[in-house]
Amino acid sequence: MRKYVGVNRNDPLRFYYRPVVGKLYRRRIEMCLGECSGGKRVLEVGFGSSLSFLNLNELYDEIYGLDLNAPAAEVAEIFRNKGIETRLINGNVLQMPYEDTFFDTVLLINILEHLKPEQVQPAFEEIRRTLLPGGQVGYIVSVEQPFMTFAFRLLGYDIHKYHFSTETDVYLAVKNFFAEVKIETMKTAMGPVYQVGHFVNRQSTGR
Repeated sequence: MRKYVGVNRNDPLRFYYRPVVGKLYRRRIEMCLGECSGGKRVLEVGFGSSLSFLNLNELYDEIYGLDLNAPAAEVAEIFRNKGIETRLINGNVLQMPYEDTFFDTVLLINILEHLKPEQVQPAFEEIRRTLLPGGQVGYIVSVEQPFMTFAFRLLGYDIHKYHFSTETDVYLAVKNFFAEVKIETMKTAMGPVYQVGHFVNRQSTGR
């Protein structure tokens, strides 16, 4: 994974280069990107400062990003200066402003746990609408367990104020819309910390 420090010095990407924690952060994204098969268009939902765009640029012709709060124009300018054109906007995964059957791949890197359990299934329904037949969904979710809670406390976060859905909630929802290719759990000596999912749209149409 190529080094990228984000938008400013307060960017959460600073955690990616810290000892121990940084290795976990980077490895989970490497696992997810390793499942990407490439194509014409990729969408990252919740792109933030997007550590992934440098790698996705080598796999896809067009990079799209959707995020509730990220400074889309500022992030796009940073990547433009690196020679990478992106199409970034603010918006919600529950109501995405894209055509049916538009993307080859949709990525959600530690986004789904921030949704309420009742929102996860509608999110996947909307993702399926925008995916091409045979298109892929790749996601990362934190595993609900004491070590993760402790690790986030070390970073100054009470994770239960931000995470509402578990990896089980996500898995049960995604199976209703997509065919499973691979589920991989990232483990440490303290137990599992992240789950990476790779699923494929077997539908002949978006709905």
